[in-house]
Amino acid sequence: MALGLGLLIGALLGLLGGGGSILAVPGLVYGVGLPLAEAVPTSLLVVGVSSAAAVLPRLRQVQWRLAAIFGATGAAAAFAGTAINRLLDPSLVLLGFAAVMVAAALRMLRSSDDVGGSCALPGGGVNWRSCLPKAAASGVVVGFLTGLFGVGGGFLIVPALTVLLGLPMATAAATSLVVIVLNSAAAFTAHLGTATISPAVAVAFTAAAVLGSLVAARIAPRLPGRRLRRWFAYLVLAVAGYVTLQASTALLR
Repeated sequence: MALGLGLLIGALLGLLGGGGSILAVPGLVYGVGLPLAEAVPTSLLVVGVSSAAAVLPRLRQVQWRLAAIFGATGAAAAFAGTAINRLLDPSLVLLGFAAVMVAAALRMLRSSDDVGGSCALPGGGVNWRSCLPKAAASGVVVGFLTGLFGVGGGFLIVPALTVLLGLPMATAAATSLVVIVLNSAAAFTAHLGTATISPAVAVAFTAAAVLGSLVAARIAPRLPGRRLRRWFAYLVLAVAGYVTLQASTALLR
């Protein structure tokens, strides 16, 4: 089960530049059978390593300055999200996670490949004076969700880079993967000392995710991105419904 889920999530990361990690925690909890306290740090490890692998073929497309801004603001927020995660009942965390999944799926269903928001300059550059606060605020939101739920946040990073800052989709996807690596590393560090991880599950899941992300990243340019996002959104909605049902049942016991 860990191998199969790892291949799926790695492939989605490679194809979409983010978003696939949103299935990691429910997959580990309900598919592999890990408790939430173990699933979140395991997800962060898997997502961080597989994202690092997926970005290797795209290094020339990364907007490093934006990645640094998102990573710097997101790292501190990831520690805050991790601290709150420890205070909440696991079922409440999963219900909140399901709500985030629904929001992400709806955004993917409404999204298009249009770029060039108010921050984009006519020549293709970025108006840093007006866009720096937006980039920093987006980084805080993504980092907090990474620490709280163990997600990479690509479903928020990519639209922020395309709509707010006007980056082309290929550049946004590559930059998103770098930000996911930075946020996942920060959140995983915050879990050290209290997290328990099953080495066998983590290794199997991570190895499969890396393989899936490397293969998918190479074939992604030849596939219809909009159609992929639409079908992935339907899958996320279905998983969100299942998570809501299971978490609500656990709360009522």
